[in-house]
Amino acid sequence: MHRFPRPIAAIALVAALMPLAACAGNQNRSRADTRYVALDVNTLYNAARQRLEQRRYAEAAAIFDEVERQHPYSVWARRAQLMSAFSYYAAREHTKSIESARRFLAIHPGNRDAPYALYLVALNYYEQISDVRRDQAVTRQAEESLGELVRRYPDTRYAADAREKLALVRDHLAGKEMEVGRFYQRRNQWLASVVRFRTVLDQYAESTHAPEALMRLTESYLALGIPDEARRSAAALAQRAPDSQWNRRAQALVQRHASAG
Repeated sequence: MHRFPRPIAAIALVAALMPLAACAGNQNRSRADTRYVALDVNTLYNAARQRLEQRRYAEAAAIFDEVERQHPYSVWARRAQLMSAFSYYAAREHTKSIESARRFLAIHPGNRDAPYALYLVALNYYEQISDVRRDQAVTRQAEESLGELVRRYPDTRYAADAREKLALVRDHLAGKEMEVGRFYQRRNQWLASVVRFRTVLDQYAESTHAPEALMRLTESYLALGIPDEARRSAAALAQRAPDSQWNRRAQALVQRHASAG
């Protein structure tokens, strides 16, 4: 299983947002209970930024939400919405972060920060990717979000990072297909295994799992009594990865079958 480290690129947005003018005093800000008291936008936003700087991410997110709720028509409501999504992400509250980012995209689809909001959506899915032995629904959501970011905003810095992550995600999904294919092989369900290994080659041809998929296809086709297809798979493997262990195993299988025949 690939390890998916938490990226730090998202932090850049925090530095890009300048603080509001301090219209309220420090004493008022420190006493702010944003969940129950109506406060001016300056007090709320600066209180949220303070929590963010203190790495009290969940609290920061809640206060940014209050900025939007109490002052929905202010210019800071839009920024607070995006900062809420980031704060939830930093707090590892992935569902809430996705909801906030998607709400921003729905309300401000043409905003210059839309690529970043979509990047946050993708990161939240990406960091929830689990072992290939588990369900990969979140991995597919990560693939979809990363792919959408690359398609819609190909020239952004977020797209550059998304392309790297997308390759890892697709390799992970290929690994899942390999896991299931080997499961079927162990139970001599050769036709089912062929379907899985063909999926790797058809959908994830550039993955690191492709050479093994060709070798496994060679095994499965020989077990099914289709030697011509087995030879084709072995020949494709010899061209793709001639020095790999998978090629040596595939060629040995084909030769043994020919000798036995």
